[in-house]
Amino acid sequence: MNLYIAQAVFIYLAPPVYSAAAYNIVGRLMNYLPMHAVFHPDRVLIVFVYAGAAVEGITVAGAAKYAAAGDDTAQYKSGGVLIAVGLILQAAVECLVIAVVAMIHTRAAKAGTVPRNVRTLCMTLYGTSTFVLLRCIFRVVESFEMFGNIGCEENCGPILSNEWYLFAFELGPMLIFTFWLNLLHPGRFLPRNKRRYLDTDGRTERMGPGWSDRRDPWETFLDPLDFQGKIKGQVSHDQYWLRPDEWSICEDGSFAEGTASNVKSTQTRREKVLRAGEV
Repeated sequence: MNLYIAQAVFIYLAPPVYSAAAYNIVGRLMNYLPMHAVFHPDRVLIVFVYAGAAVEGITVAGAAKYAAAGDDTAQYKSGGVLIAVGLILQAAVECLVIAVVAMIHTRAAKAGTVPRNVRTLCMTLYGTSTFVLLRCIFRVVESFEMFGNIGCEENCGPILSNEWYLFAFELGPMLIFTFWLNLLHPGRFLPRNKRRYLDTDGRTERMGPGWSDRRDPWETFLDPLDFQGKIKGQVSHDQYWLRPDEWSICEDGSFAEGTASNVKSTQTRREKVLRAGEV
């Protein structure tokens, strides 16, 4: 029974935890495109992780009660309700992630600065979040089917009676998510240093000071979109990208043009070639 409970918990727990990788990419993308950031880039991971932690707590509690219910119908139902609530909240979080990425993508497109690396990352985030969303919808439908067939021993509904649904809508999306994120690893498209950003010309990369908010940290948590600053007509963060001449140009290539890399051996090799060319 204990192994079965652990198995149920981990199956429901894994996809939301895995989604945290995508949340981190969104924050790093905002650091790379600070002029198009929806809110404080360094708050993205924290906001979504806290939301994900709440979802995780509900889902884990539900999975544990559901797996340990045995013949206790009331516990079985309460566990299922918690799982359904957790899945719906997870779907809402994924929709919010897609909306944030869409806002960044739209702003960059309007400014005419959507290089290949940014476009690839946006497509990756759209795709991976959609797969998690698809999985959540499947699990919600499955949970409602369970409620309608309590005590059923056979022909309990198509999802409960056919294992291929599980492979198609749980295993399949998560497997594609895994391969997609590894084949198009964000380390190939974003700089390691968060201070490095893409200039408004869409090609040049500069080493800026990093995102700086003049407000108290608690204010950035309570008002991440800086509504107060927008109402006053003066944003609370430093728009350092409007002063490009103050920041040095990165001489080791550009991720926007596919000539930069986070791999140290590649950087060293490129530096040697540049020095040889100068000689």
